[in-house]
Amino acid sequence: MAKAPIQVVWFKRDLRIHDHAPLSNAAAAGPVLPVFAIEPGQWQAPDSALRHWQFAADSLADLAQALGTLGLPLCLWQGSMLDLLAALKAHYGELVLHSHEETGNAWSVGRDLSVKAWCQQHGTPWHEARQHGVVRGLKSRVADRNAWEKQWETLMTAPTATAPQNAQAAECWQAFQHIDVEQLHDLTLGFDTTLCPERQPGGRSEGRAVWRSFINQRGRRYRGSLSKPLLAWEFGSRLSPHLAWGTLSMREVVQSLRRQRKKHADDTPWSRSLRAFASRLHWHCHFIQKLESEPSIESQTLHPALRGLRERDPEHPNLLAWKRGQTGVPLVDACMRSLIATGWINFRMRAMLISHATFGLGLHWVEPALHLARLFTDFEPGIHYPQVQMQAGATGTNALRVYNPIKQAEDNDPSGEFVARWVPELTPLPLEWRAKPWALPERFGFQPGEHYPLPNDFECEARHWKKMLYELRRTPDAREASQAIVDKLASQRRPSKRTRQQKPAHRQQLSLLDEGGLNDA
Repeated sequence: MAKAPIQVVWFKRDLRIHDHAPLSNAAAAGPVLPVFAIEPGQWQAPDSALRHWQFAADSLADLAQALGTLGLPLCLWQGSMLDLLAALKAHYGELVLHSHEETGNAWSVGRDLSVKAWCQQHGTPWHEARQHGVVRGLKSRVADRNAWEKQWETLMTAPTATAPQNAQAAECWQAFQHIDVEQLHDLTLGFDTTLCPERQPGGRSEGRAVWRSFINQRGRRYRGSLSKPLLAWEFGSRLSPHLAWGTLSMREVVQSLRRQRKKHADDTPWSRSLRAFASRLHWHCHFIQKLESEPSIESQTLHPALRGLRERDPEHPNLLAWKRGQTGVPLVDACMRSLIATGWINFRMRAMLISHATFGLGLHWVEPALHLARLFTDFEPGIHYPQVQMQAGATGTNALRVYNPIKQAEDNDPSGEFVARWVPELTPLPLEWRAKPWALPERFGFQPGEHYPLPNDFECEARHWKKMLYELRRTPDAREASQAIVDKLASQRRPSKRTRQQKPAHRQQLSLLDEGGLNDA
């Protein structure tokens, strides 16, 4: 009787054994070899950073331990996936490859296309499973909107895949092991070794602990804390890096949340917060679908009429000051310094950072997008790039959202505590002047420009760019292009009950990039 071919389970951004269909399917078909390729190209991409690798290394160590309970190894290969497949093919002969689909940056898309071509050339079956509600090959969100909503719900309500209990490990797998689990945290992969001291640790066990603390305690104050950087740090779910790296599956979180919602009466603080969080889970896949359907969002301004407006200059003084948290605008600088140290900040502050960079400082959105991607431990390309373009006014279909950092400080850091923590040079100032120290009366002895940078006239700059963008969007060609973007990428905003009663279905608002996502959750 012929031996079953080796079933290679390729882990990517799905670092768990629970609800992992490729692992379950592989174990049912033959000897299993779980692999993770530490690919140089991935970590040399301009939106990759050491903090991403460190979170992944935590998660890989946790994954190796979990696989060990199933009697399976985790083969850690340092090199390209194509080289690993070639080596496995030469040693084992027949292979079957199992993985989840991935919607990632341009590098991961190119890598997957190369793997697909290799598999076709060598007669190797490659079975990809869905782990999010993203649909490959979707041509139009408007035409397929109802079907998209239905398939998302079907996927999220399906039973989670169970971890295999009687899996057979592939023999001789040690020949392909380049790195031991204990060595993972010693790898720097060529990055600057500057640490992120308050980074969230990775791993499924950490993710489960974070989820339990949110669903049982912290989540009660979620809804009222989202916009405030200090409160969101404590009362946000903080699941975003675990969903980005797949230590938890979206489906298990959705199902767990729905069970929890049944325990709370309607219109209580708990129910309102859980309902708000449920909407963010729903929008997670909507955003990733946009990048899946239009990969150019990562690097090219979406609306053709708005391309070429701002010059890309990686050494622009405004960009360098923004990166260092030295713009002279306290809340902007506090957010940037906080991100450098922690790897996370809430959505409202993320939006303000991009708004200030592109409207207040007149920068092209790409360089700020790449810098923030490197700072976010929870970097998820399908959420990040569409949101950046929306906040930069580059979609041509949304109302321009220009965040005034002075008003944001007054609304979301009224005590000045967040600014005081991250911009300590302003701590001696009276509270009412911390948001705008350049206006401080001379009697306080504080010298703007000496003790703290003087900002540019960011309000005047923002008015200039708003006026220009609105004018460019009004031309007939621009409006035609806007409609084409809506037809391809728009998702229908879930209207309130009152809105549904007031507007016919065909007039309910469509939004290209509805506010939300998971990175503030």
